[in-house]
Amino acid sequence: MTSTNSTEPGFAEAVRANQLHLSTSQNTRFDFIVCGAGSAGSVVAARLAENPEVRVLLLEAGGSDEVASVTDPAQWPLNLGSERDWGFMAEPNEHLGGRAIPMNMGKVLGGGSSINVMVWARGHRADWNHFAAEAGDDAWNYQSVLGIYRRIEDWHGPADPERRGRGGPVHVAPAADPKPAATLMLEAARSLGVPTFDSPNGAMMEGDGGAALNDLRIAGGKRLSIFRSYTYPRMAAPNLTVLTGALVSRLVFEGSRVTGVDVIVDGRLRSFTAEREVVLSLGAVNTPKVLMQSGIGPEQELRRHGIGVRQHLPGVGQNHQDHVSFGCIWEYAEPQEVGNGGSEATLYWKSDPALDAPDMLHCQVEFPVPSAENAALGVPAHGWTMFAGLAHPKSRGQLLLSGPGAGDAMIIRANTLADPDDMEAALASVRMCRELGNAAAFKGFVTRESMPGNLHAEDMRRYLRNGAVTYWHQSCTAKMGRDAMSVVNGSLEVYGVAGLRIADASIMPRITTGNTMAPCVVIGERAADAIKAKYGI
Repeated sequence: MTSTNSTEPGFAEAVRANQLHLSTSQNTRFDFIVCGAGSAGSVVAARLAENPEVRVLLLEAGGSDEVASVTDPAQWPLNLGSERDWGFMAEPNEHLGGRAIPMNMGKVLGGGSSINVMVWARGHRADWNHFAAEAGDDAWNYQSVLGIYRRIEDWHGPADPERRGRGGPVHVAPAADPKPAATLMLEAARSLGVPTFDSPNGAMMEGDGGAALNDLRIAGGKRLSIFRSYTYPRMAAPNLTVLTGALVSRLVFEGSRVTGVDVIVDGRLRSFTAEREVVLSLGAVNTPKVLMQSGIGPEQELRRHGIGVRQHLPGVGQNHQDHVSFGCIWEYAEPQEVGNGGSEATLYWKSDPALDAPDMLHCQVEFPVPSAENAALGVPAHGWTMFAGLAHPKSRGQLLLSGPGAGDAMIIRANTLADPDDMEAALASVRMCRELGNAAAFKGFVTRESMPGNLHAEDMRRYLRNGAVTYWHQSCTAKMGRDAMSVVNGSLEVYGVAGLRIADASIMPRITTGNTMAPCVVIGERAADAIKAKYGI
């Protein structure tokens, strides 16, 4: 993957010198422009730049990732609410008692992969087969995607040659030196009849689920963002320009073809031309925003803001999905160390064996994390949290414009718990969490269940409405498919618009089972493969 060893002495200085030269050269014409340096955009830009004849511009609204809160796994919570966070907020929601949930999203080189909990979760077999069915393209099915994962992974765990790869750009390893809260959780799962596995990313994601230590993107005690693994090793090359502090304002057209982008850099509007294609990898909020503000989206929504319609695509901003979770907290008998950023074990399970994929997504965190509303119930000074999550919520949200300009915030109507089935699923998920945390395995390690406790039915529903938080996995707002609400085809090309692709979580037809970083890398790889095939590069 690397054109030069990025760990060699002098490489960092070579990158700085090269990028300073490129960013001040006044060059405005490139073969490809990739908008957004997150988990998908970093992949697309790096893969296209593998060909030294291909000129690539990677635009990122955020700044440098060279800060302690990014590199140190333990400091990830410090990024929330910082300049490295877009600070999105969902609208107040009647289904959550009028609460407005923060929807943090990475605004930094690496995007979410620079501020997340570093969990590598591939998605379930059924997710990828659903993608393939929606796209009408077997290149998205589980067997095909398994080949991508084998190609890109550098797996440092028990051998599984059918499913895992070695030597790729993506270092993945089971949580090293797991703390007792993680290992006891696996013991508790076994006592409930839930099987445990060496990894959550092998056989466990081909059937009913199970419990396992997390696969993490940490090496030598440091975070490995997708940007650092893919893009940074190419930044000393003359054909890849990475521009930070660059807010994409709108797409530039010639007729029905996108030919470039307008970008706000240091308060000044600049225009860049893409001689072949523009790729939007801005995430499930900003990708539909740029589409709509450029005239691509639901005609009624565009006209409401005086935006001329270039392509009526009613699905832009619709089908919003996110993993929602509810914190269950136990008090430690003695203070415990936090390992690997605090999330070392996970459980996926089906509440109904007839489901095609697990609907429960339980994520363990080795410190107490209540919602602001439930914190009033009393938070232990030392404790651990099991987030009872919904892997496939039925509620659907939408994104709307508040105005036509780059500085106008998006309206996020997440509609969390709007579908009554999601409340029932949440009740089932929390019941299982409480069984886990109160299992004999934890006897002596915890002193008590701090919350929610054994509540009556309506009190439990109130607890869930007050406790619902996001897993930060917003997706599906420009979905891939073949129906009237689809925005991109199986090659991720935007319907009715030439020279434009989307590669990020917004193209998911449905949210994947588990954290979304790994699927976004696959989406980036698929986009790069399709572009290379089209242009013979």
